[in-house]
Amino acid sequence: MVMQEQARRLSEPLHWGRREKTIAAVLLGCLVLALAGLGAFALTSGAPARADCVTVRFASTLGGAEIHGCGAQARRICGSAGSETSGIAQELRAACRRAGFPYGRPSATSQAAAAGG
Repeated sequence: MVMQEQARRLSEPLHWGRREKTIAAVLLGCLVLALAGLGAFALTSGAPARADCVTVRFASTLGGAEIHGCGAQARRICGSAGSETSGIAQELRAACRRAGFPYGRPSATSQAAAAGG
């Protein structure tokens, strides 16, 4: 007799009562509110991107590497670009152009022209 009742109970689908439905609705509501809060936080937080920053990501011997600088540091990065940056010259030149900094060291002829000689 006991086994027949268990077999009948197992063969019937679960019945969700009012209490179970209420709990599920409350949990779902909390989840929706938490996701909405996280979305609002993600959209409104963080600093705006600076226009005078230079960021270049590239492959390195130990994996990925990054050169990043803003303001005076970005000006130094762009101004000191030379043979050591030959592998990333195109990307660095584009980043310097976006930030408004001249790329590479001025040549001797351009320095003489700028001096008026």
